[in-house]
Amino acid sequence: MTPTFSVIGLVSADLARTFAFYRRLGLDIPEEAAAQPHVEVTLPGGLRLAFDTVATIRSFDPDFVHTTGGGPSLAFDCGTPDGVDSTYADLLTVGGTSTLAPFDAFWGQRYATLTDPDGNHVDLFAALPG
Repeated sequence: MTPTFSVIGLVSADLARTFAFYRRLGLDIPEEAAAQPHVEVTLPGGLRLAFDTVATIRSFDPDFVHTTGGGPSLAFDCGTPDGVDSTYADLLTVGGTSTLAPFDAFWGQRYATLTDPDGNHVDLFAALPG
């Protein structure tokens, strides 16, 4: 059998805060999900994004140390350059921290990078006109 890429997992110190951040990026996360120790959201195309509390991970890996940042980044297409700017500003209000303010990149995109409340990198982008 060939392995199939299926899930991206993130660990969160505060699921309610993390979910508020990712809801602003269009993820359909029910309000009651913050009370759960493990939550999965199915993304377009079937890939799943899983969120676990630190306590959940420590339940099977007692030596787990929660670190922030340094892992993979999640990238979101905001549709338009203005969409990058408004999404970036909105995410700053729900626990996002700026890494790169929106700018017109030489490769033809409006681009920005933030970290989510747990230090995971989130890239925002949209094609520049013409």
